[in-house]
Amino acid sequence: MSDLEAEYRLDYFEEEGFHRRECDSCGVHFWTRDADREVCGEPPCADYSFIDDPGFPESYTLEEMREAFLSFFDDHDHERIDPYPVAANRWRDDVLLTQASIYDFQPLVTSGQTPPPANPLAISQPCIRMQDIDNVGKTGRHTMAFEMMAHHAFNVREDADAEYAYEGEVYWKDETVEYCDEFFEHLGADLEEITYIEDPWVGGGNAGPAIEVIYKGAELATLVFMCMEQDPDGDYEMKDGNTYSFMDTYIVDTGYGLERWTWMSQGTPTVYEAIYPDAIDFLKENAGIDYTDEQQTIVNRAAKLSGRLDIDDVDDVEAARGDIAEKLGVDVAELRELVEPLEDIYAIADHSRTLAYMLGDGIVPSNVGTGYLARMVLRRMKRLVDNVGVDAPLDELVDMQAERLGYENRDTIRDIVRTEERKYRKTLERGSRKVEQLADEYAGTGEPIPTEKLLELYDSHGIQPDMVAEIAAERDAEVAVPDDFYSLVADRHEGVDDADEDDRDERFADLPPTEKLFYDDQERTEFEAVVLDVFEREDGYDVVLDQTMFYPEGGGQPADRGTLTAGETTVEVEDVQEVDDVVLHRTDADPGTGEFVRGQVDGERRTALMQHHTATHLIGHAAREVLGDHVRQAGAQKGTDSARLDVRHYERITREEVKEIERVANRLVAENVAVRQEWPHRHEAEAEHGFDLYQGGIPPGTNVRLIHVGDADVQACAGTHVGRTGDIGAVKVLKTEPVQDGVERIVFAAGDAAVRATQRTEDALYDAADVLDVDPQDVPETAERFFEEWKARGKEIERLTEELAEARAGGGADAEEVDVDGTPAVVQRLDGDADEIRATANALREEGKIAVVGSGADGSAQFVVGVPEGSDLNAGEVVGQLAARVGGGGGGPPDFAQGGGPDVEALDETLEEAPEILRQALA
Repeated sequence: MSDLEAEYRLDYFEEEGFHRRECDSCGVHFWTRDADREVCGEPPCADYSFIDDPGFPESYTLEEMREAFLSFFDDHDHERIDPYPVAANRWRDDVLLTQASIYDFQPLVTSGQTPPPANPLAISQPCIRMQDIDNVGKTGRHTMAFEMMAHHAFNVREDADAEYAYEGEVYWKDETVEYCDEFFEHLGADLEEITYIEDPWVGGGNAGPAIEVIYKGAELATLVFMCMEQDPDGDYEMKDGNTYSFMDTYIVDTGYGLERWTWMSQGTPTVYEAIYPDAIDFLKENAGIDYTDEQQTIVNRAAKLSGRLDIDDVDDVEAARGDIAEKLGVDVAELRELVEPLEDIYAIADHSRTLAYMLGDGIVPSNVGTGYLARMVLRRMKRLVDNVGVDAPLDELVDMQAERLGYENRDTIRDIVRTEERKYRKTLERGSRKVEQLADEYAGTGEPIPTEKLLELYDSHGIQPDMVAEIAAERDAEVAVPDDFYSLVADRHEGVDDADEDDRDERFADLPPTEKLFYDDQERTEFEAVVLDVFEREDGYDVVLDQTMFYPEGGGQPADRGTLTAGETTVEVEDVQEVDDVVLHRTDADPGTGEFVRGQVDGERRTALMQHHTATHLIGHAAREVLGDHVRQAGAQKGTDSARLDVRHYERITREEVKEIERVANRLVAENVAVRQEWPHRHEAEAEHGFDLYQGGIPPGTNVRLIHVGDADVQACAGTHVGRTGDIGAVKVLKTEPVQDGVERIVFAAGDAAVRATQRTEDALYDAADVLDVDPQDVPETAERFFEEWKARGKEIERLTEELAEARAGGGADAEEVDVDGTPAVVQRLDGDADEIRATANALREEGKIAVVGSGADGSAQFVVGVPEGSDLNAGEVVGQLAARVGGGGGGPPDFAQGGGPDVEALDETLEEAPEILRQALA
């Protein structure tokens, strides 16, 4: 008996006459109404039995199935909740993409810190699972983008000691399975064919019993009962090797795959025809894929067995394809030729929807995080499109899905796709040379290019593994591409670094939270407080007060500075930090525990920081208005002289865009709108303003502090701000620069700092005007004229150098012409600069002569060797031998090379030996 077997013995199973069986094929335990059933029903233990024989009497579209599910749970007292974005890092900082509906409620709701938006609730949540990317198109059922229909209930045990944001039990396992059965029955399913497989769930430090729901060969739902947490002293050892114990909260976490339920209702060969019918038809016609009746029959029969190609269940996908071919009685090569183009079509349709979700929800392709994952999908889609011969533009394919999904930013989506495609072409041009070098390294060794090298090539240059295989085959090198290659790539980039924990003294835990006075009056700089405790540090002291006006460092805003005075003692506050709601004032001396102190914040510094923090909100708002709604904050740092805002954007910000951003920000300054704060419940805030609230990070707690800049901008923010935008004075953008691909930095100044920055720019302009002896407004024109004259002089010098080289190429006192295997060769010493000796050698080469030109200028020996077209001489080898004789080295292409060394005394002797070196090189 497994540790959790008792958790699956439900009253509902007993009342309904279910039987617990062990699968004869894979050994798992499952529940069924059919006493004679021998296998669990999931591929590869059983094949799809609903293709051409739908599991429901009525056919549903995606929209109809979604509504059927939500309406069913509406009728069963669940509140319908709007879906969240696919970019989960918009509201939580521990994951990147939304992979399940429960992600919407982690970790704050599932831990009991905040209440759910409704209890119980139902939702249909768009999700993206990158780990399924290699299965897409092959298994007939996997989609990277999908909607998880779900119902959730959040419960707390009656004997819980701690307080939670919700209480009592809504419903638990029996009711959950009953709902599932009833929904199947509601759609007209044959309940005898349903199996409930026992499959304990583990994830993110939690665990619990779970049930996979299988119907006619397809897994349509998973019922997870999250009720355990990792505990080294726990009684239950789970499949991850860790022990767990029951926790106070227990949560119904269900997932019903919208696409698979729709597929089940239609009985199409694969899920893709059911959910992407228009896209599949368009792509097949565009790629010229057309089957005879006999071929279509083979394809349909293969589709029923395609569940056996799941990379999670088989070691070798192609070997499994061979088994399918044998079962169908066809040649495996014939089967592959028929189905592989179709698999590519299916994957293109799925990748299009995945990108529509990602780009529609504001993800900008880049080299990190969600941006990297979007870029990976786009590049793989591009390769698939090329492979199968689809000539439709990528942006058009993505737009088809974006239109169906109802996104309003379709122009931006198309622009991003086109931009990324251009970048990819340039990346491939650079990266193909790397592949050739790597292939040459492994050619003839008998060893395949390692997977790690393939991953590095993809990460660094976007080179797809099949492209590596093509180039490698041309150069006699082997490549073994793993079936789960793209899953391995995604694994490299899906993780989120754990935040560093504060290295703090445990005594802080006994201290009450510090009352933060700066939220009551952000312009106030004086206050009185009591010293609760003082902790000595290596370079000073940490002073804890009962209340403070000092703002601790956070959210990109530096800490306040100032003084604390106790009687005759005044200490300098050099830094302020916060640890678990306790504010630590880092001082140069000990003011004394229990002392009454008077605090004085540096008002000038506070004002400058407030101006720059509010200006950051203005710049962010202006950037979204000018560049597009996809713009989101990627980082920020405020200062007293300047600040910076990093934004996610797919192109360089132009000068005209900078000026417009500046105009929009200063228009808000001129309007002098109010900057106000409020502390609403987070669910109310999210419902009204969406997840763009969290530009600067995700704050904890049930209530969040919102900063409103008039009606223009609202963000969750813990920083200090001016009372009205007019208090900023002015905002000046100083520069923009790329931080990384997909992230642009805007550096700006506010208030007096903006004036000082403008004056510095003017000073530079006036200094340039003085140097050029013109008026400041004439500097650009004058500088351009000087530059053109400088270029013209450079070209004239270059022309004269070439004429001089041609004249010298005709011979001279230091030139010797010899015959080398029928080709004239000129050996000459010319103590000129590098450009001059290269030009001379090139002039000789163009005359059909081998050129060896040496120079002793600048105290070193230099050589240039030029070889005319048709000669078998290798200039790189010759110059290497010459340079070695003067203590150096060199090389280059076979037709033109250069090198040298420090021994200028050996130059003449080496040139004398040059004719013999040339003859030996040709021998």
